[in-house]
Amino acid sequence: MKLLLFLSNTMIPLLIFYIIGTGLMQKQNIYEQFIHGAEDGFRTVIKIMPTLIGLMVAVGILRASGLLDAVSALFETFLGGSIVPGEMIPVFIVRLFSNSAATGLVLDIFKEYGTDSTLGTIASIMMSSTETVFYTMTVYFMAVKIKKTRWTLSGALLATIAGTVASVVIAGYVQ
Repeated sequence: MKLLLFLSNTMIPLLIFYIIGTGLMQKQNIYEQFIHGAEDGFRTVIKIMPTLIGLMVAVGILRASGLLDAVSALFETFLGGSIVPGEMIPVFIVRLFSNSAATGLVLDIFKEYGTDSTLGTIASIMMSSTETVFYTMTVYFMAVKIKKTRWTLSGALLATIAGTVASVVIAGYVQ
């Protein structure tokens, strides 16, 4: 265990020293390249800022209006709680759009049912094995100006559904 702690504490500084050392050995102007990269990153953030704000506002409206609860109840009626527990459906839906909003829902599950409960375990596994599909597609495709997404959405949704079902199955084995 001490070896893992040592490695986790030293890995990032070693990586930084490696990058700087490699740049110095190749006689590169490291500081100037760092500044140029930071400027490019800042421009990207400015480009995607309206999209980020729009997504955050939309998720907030969904939660505040009660539409999220209504859609969750519809899914729960449709699925009958057989595949995914009803309490996890709002997390599944919100996770497609926003990680921070989904984290808030997971914290609510932790408070109500406990972190070591079956629902807490499912939520933890689901958060680590699914992606914010619409957020990721919107931000990254917009940043590189991709207009034809082909099968990205269907593949990402299928992967998210698989991750959600797998979290239920794995949590069943762990509990």
